[in-house]
Amino acid sequence: MCGDQNRNSVWNIKQGDMDDLCAELSQSDQQDSLDDEQQICSPEIGGRPHLPLLHSFKETLPRRETGFHKSSRICLTKIQEALFKHRWEEAAEYMKNYFETLEDTTVRKQTVSPEVIWRMGSEILHHLPNAKLEDFNSFLERLKNIGVKNFQKMCLEHFFHLLLLGKFDDAKRQVSAVENWRYGKLTASQPQTAKLIQAYHGYLGYLTWCALKAAISDTVTDKSDNSDVAEIQEMHRYFRQSSLNLQEILKQPGVWDPFVLGYINMLDFYENESEALKVLNEYAYDNSFPPNPNAHVYLYQFLKKHQASEKTLMAVLRILHALVPSHELMLEFSSLLLKSGESQHLQESVKVIFSLLDYSSWKNNPDAWICLGEIIKLLKKKDCFHFVDEEWKLRKDWWPTFHFSTYLARQDFKENKELFRRKSFVAAAVMENKSVYCSQKGGHCQKLKKKTKKESKKATKRKCKLR
Repeated sequence: MCGDQNRNSVWNIKQGDMDDLCAELSQSDQQDSLDDEQQICSPEIGGRPHLPLLHSFKETLPRRETGFHKSSRICLTKIQEALFKHRWEEAAEYMKNYFETLEDTTVRKQTVSPEVIWRMGSEILHHLPNAKLEDFNSFLERLKNIGVKNFQKMCLEHFFHLLLLGKFDDAKRQVSAVENWRYGKLTASQPQTAKLIQAYHGYLGYLTWCALKAAISDTVTDKSDNSDVAEIQEMHRYFRQSSLNLQEILKQPGVWDPFVLGYINMLDFYENESEALKVLNEYAYDNSFPPNPNAHVYLYQFLKKHQASEKTLMAVLRILHALVPSHELMLEFSSLLLKSGESQHLQESVKVIFSLLDYSSWKNNPDAWICLGEIIKLLKKKDCFHFVDEEWKLRKDWWPTFHFSTYLARQDFKENKELFRRKSFVAAAVMENKSVYCSQKGGHCQKLKKKTKKESKKATKRKCKLR
């Protein structure tokens, strides 16, 4: 159950965050040793003035470290080393001893130690081969009562783990318990965490709604069937509860992709198109939210599904192009611009497809070269080829090496002749037959063909000899 699941794990440690925590913990001993110095060197002690001579003398004293703090620091170093080398059993043995740091009475240690133990212990338990769900539950329940400062975060990660294992009922109880948790002023100082917990409660309701929707048949044959009616009413109830929770988190600036998708899916199912469009527009265009390409993708997909006008679709994709010029939807954007036939749209289409091919991930994509070839053909018919020339002048210093080198010509001709043919057409148009991609008779292409034929003949002769 707890094998190597690094990609799906919600327990993975960011090395930088752990380094910061451990550094703070190791420095706490030095800070504790300086507390007395700060008291002695304060401006007044019992109304008496500060003594510079005493201050200078104290600065020359070496910092002392107790045996308990020294052993804790060494143990923490051993755990870190075992974690980074994936020696999980060894790290677990050291962690048993490191729990003693919870008995430290210094304020800094009491604040930092529970979080360090929580993060490292969770990572160790996730990778131990014999760990069970009960081990996670008991470990986290113990730390929740100790590290009150991190209680809500621990409960939220516990919820993630239960959700990952498909324990929906346990996850529901966990998120309900933390949602009702109160602890003096600490509760009031963590409003963002509380809203996030509320949002995940709503998302859990959405998952339950999806399960009920899948269980109910698309067409109810018997309207008087009480079981189907009861399930539909239960599904509506989860929709209302989930909607209230998800609406609250969407009011806060942030990246809320899973919550938005869940909420839009439910609204779309109940044919509330206006509300769904309002949510998507706010998520994409509200300046208080951080720039998020996915927001524009979701809006475009929703508009396309509901057959919005091409002008509206192009407006959405234009903003997405400004954010991510290499996005896969840029092929659709270029096709829409080309389809409109307007001069300014044709020029924009050329810029979009050239920008797309500037990225190495699109170098060997036949669809991108087909699209560029179609644009070149159309522009030649309309006597607008200068649009292509303008973009080519910006790239003529590096595109020949990037796309049309001799090595690439050989490779494309051998491995993907369709791609070779498409690139040859573009190379001939922009480079005026000066590339190996567009060599005439006796040129590079003919040499490649002859070489390929010779190799195939040799391979045939070898097979005959073997026989």
